[in-house]
Amino acid sequence: MVKITKRIESAIKRDRKVIFTTTREEFPFVVDHASGDFAYDIEGNRFIDFTSFISVYNFGDNANAEIRKAVKAQVDKLMHAAFLDYYAELPVQFAENLLTMMPRGFGRVFFSNSGTEANEDAIKLAKIFTKKQYLISFYGGFHGRSLGSLGLTATKTSQRERFGPFPNVVHSIYPYPYRCQPPDPEECSKVCIDHLERNVLGKECSPREVAAIFVEPVQGEGGYIVPPRSFIKELRRICSENDILLVSDEVQSGYMRTGKFLAMDNFGVTADIYTMAKAAGGGMPLGITVARSSLGDTPAGSHAGTFGGNLVSIAAANATIKYVKKNRGKLETMVKEKGRRIMKRLEKMKSQYEVIGDARGLGMMLAIELVKDKRSKTPGVKERSAVLQRCFQNGLVLLPCGASTIRIIPPLTMSVEHIDRGLDILEDAIKSESGHSK
Repeated sequence: MVKITKRIESAIKRDRKVIFTTTREEFPFVVDHASGDFAYDIEGNRFIDFTSFISVYNFGDNANAEIRKAVKAQVDKLMHAAFLDYYAELPVQFAENLLTMMPRGFGRVFFSNSGTEANEDAIKLAKIFTKKQYLISFYGGFHGRSLGSLGLTATKTSQRERFGPFPNVVHSIYPYPYRCQPPDPEECSKVCIDHLERNVLGKECSPREVAAIFVEPVQGEGGYIVPPRSFIKELRRICSENDILLVSDEVQSGYMRTGKFLAMDNFGVTADIYTMAKAAGGGMPLGITVARSSLGDTPAGSHAGTFGGNLVSIAAANATIKYVKKNRGKLETMVKEKGRRIMKRLEKMKSQYEVIGDARGLGMMLAIELVKDKRSKTPGVKERSAVLQRCFQNGLVLLPCGASTIRIIPPLTMSVEHIDRGLDILEDAIKSESGHSK
């Protein structure tokens, strides 16, 4: 049982005095260090990490030895090179390595510092390449919190209120099979595509004025919602028929999290622009936007930044992509097998406990949605809070998403033993909160 000491309480109190309020979790996790499968707080309490620090440490907490070695070596050499003003070889080398992992025909890269910046870059690229003004994204989608990307985001009103209006963005319906009526994935997909074509493109904005459709192949902040394969394929059709660019936001789902380097690959679809961040930097801040070569180049001076291509971040990213390339087959198998193991356990829990309404995901991007009861499907907000708190007290850190969903995103390299132990802690918390089993 984790003991909350005066030191932990003091650290949180001091934070609240000097740091603007953000999205702190309800449980008092004051992290100090991490390694492999575990994270440790400032008092030395050890936690199994089912968050990968928000899907950043896909290949082990605090990255692996090779990534850390690359960072240390670069720090002693040169940290900042003003890459977007001067030339440097390392970012070019990383871009070349990254492009070997992309679909055929991709050849232009832009570096920034975060996922929201990567999506801001994609917005500008889409408008430059198409000379059109409108953007389409989806309810439940999360693309960032800076003003351009926040215009695309439509997950919670608390993220958008006070900041609008957001011009030139129209939202459409994303398929949420668990809450569709009827809950049939294909029917749900058809309804969403019909709405997009008949209402959004037919009544609100002409396809001739739409620059891009932004989509998360698996919605992250919105609840780890996996759309039917047909939905993504139909988006590709609509974009191709109307000269609209398809932008795949892979910030959370990319870099092998779903078992493929790009989550979009699970649907047999190729986008026109991809955005990545989180796991790409191996723990260092990095945003990446990659576009088809056929789209062309940007005019000089139309876009740049001071820290894009920062050499320490790029050193970490280059070591990360080399690791992925070297171990790609092994990682694909690992994610597939571990993902199945976790999902099998989650499905069993779902069948036993009234509080679990749905278990879903792709690869090792998994989640359970908590409800008051299975019949009403009323979101179990308090129930989720209680489960997260109980798990924390017993040495497991988890993250929420959606209205009442819990993400399960351990490092892809986590041992089966520690995955099973984490699931034991989760099930104990679910059992205590559920009240009764079926």
